[in-house]
Amino acid sequence: MITHITSGDIAGASLAKAGLPGEIFVWHDILYDGPRQPGWPSENTLNARALFLEELTAGGMDRDSILKVLHDQYQRLIEAASSGRIVLWFDACLFDQSMLAHILTCLVHTGKKEAELVCVDAFPGIEPFHGLGQLHPEQFASLYTGRRPVTDEQFRFATVVDTAFATQDAALLTELSEMADPPFLWLPAAATRWLQEQPDPLTGLGRLEGLALAAIRAGCEIPCEIIRSVAAAETPPKFWGDTTLWAKINGLADHVPPLVRIEGPGGRLPQWESQVSLKDFKITALPGLPLRATTDIRA
Repeated sequence: MITHITSGDIAGASLAKAGLPGEIFVWHDILYDGPRQPGWPSENTLNARALFLEELTAGGMDRDSILKVLHDQYQRLIEAASSGRIVLWFDACLFDQSMLAHILTCLVHTGKKEAELVCVDAFPGIEPFHGLGQLHPEQFASLYTGRRPVTDEQFRFATVVDTAFATQDAALLTELSEMADPPFLWLPAAATRWLQEQPDPLTGLGRLEGLALAAIRAGCEIPCEIIRSVAAAETPPKFWGDTTLWAKINGLADHVPPLVRIEGPGGRLPQWESQVSLKDFKITALPGLPLRATTDIRA
């Protein structure tokens, strides 16, 4: 039995149509953020993460349903580890690299140190390449022959990386960002992107918040305009999705003093599935807080 593990429902759906043998397992969590311990989670950790994700989605996902998903996926990982081959499908972004390290660390916990890996940071004809979610089923299938066994060195390195993200150790992540020849070639850039999300000494904003504010100040007023402008200004690969960006914009509105005004149903952008149309919202910039030149952006 082959179990294919990837991140993102869009990537998982395309992978499922690629005609490859085995079952598809999409892992759900944001493992570069929020409270957790390195390695296999305790019950307290799972409860803390369920609460964190409920708050992160502004209640769009409820704690009980999140907790069930978390329990189910760790149980499924145990079953996959005991029943056959595991093929991991990830890209080079911060979201995927933190997840890859965590899953490999958890596999060590189950006693399994065998897995195959497909990890890409580019694909012919796709520019800019932000991640696996851009690939069609036949493109996934073409990558399968390029899978490689995860080495012992990579398993060991994964535990270091998982510790860095779990503890949000800026010093360790800085070390990882400066590695010249790491076991995972894509990790330094992912660690660098994590560091960029930490509050800037001048503005107090992370890079994504800064890019969002710059887009709004440049005249982008509706969500689709903002996300298009921010994505164009982002350095590939893009680790965030729309709900992450909406949460950042809501944070700008909640800033003291507010940096943007959100006009629309409820006064906040929905951070998960909603019956409210994003076309009903208008976001305008409020004066104050200079931004660094690195967040300059055009509408």
